[in-house]
Amino acid sequence: MPDLDRVREALQSSMTTWATVEVRGDQARVIPAPELEPLIAGLDRLAPQWSLHWACDATSPYVVRARLDVAGVSREGLAQAPTLPDAKLAALAELAQLFGISGGEGQWVDYDPEDGANVADLDAERELPAAPRPVALPPEPPRDPQMEKARRHIDDLLEQLKAAGKSGEAARILMRGYGETVDESRALYKQLKAILDQ
Repeated sequence: MPDLDRVREALQSSMTTWATVEVRGDQARVIPAPELEPLIAGLDRLAPQWSLHWACDATSPYVVRARLDVAGVSREGLAQAPTLPDAKLAALAELAQLFGISGGEGQWVDYDPEDGANVADLDAERELPAAPRPVALPPEPPRDPQMEKARRHIDDLLEQLKAAGKSGEAARILMRGYGETVDESRALYKQLKAILDQ
């Protein structure tokens, strides 16, 4: 069973985005928050059994609950924000704090109704999570033209899945790569095609 340190590591490494929690005229208060896709990938690597549940308690402003159950521990973040996506991110940030991940204080930035909060300067200042240490890989085997072709087919299908808004499901299938053999790649392609055809 994964320990809480590894859960915290997954949360910490996903703290790469910002949630707008308040808007006053041309200013917005933003807080650091976990980005959903990297968090999902980190939790999938960590534990086969985990769940993240959402509940929207109110609108205008949005009030969202995010409950994470992992490693035998449950935590629930509750946050409000002017938009539903920001309320979800803010709830994740609150949840991360309950696991001991401090994103720091909120900061005020310029805000444009069309473009949203301008966090470019904050991204430049902020120290992004440290990249995992590189691991020495074994020498690459000679390339198999059939495998290359299979990978190109999978890449084309991934573009279609992305356009259809189904890249999250595809990412879970390809967590361990494109397969070691042509047959494994074909099996993965069929799984991905099934998602596209749903």
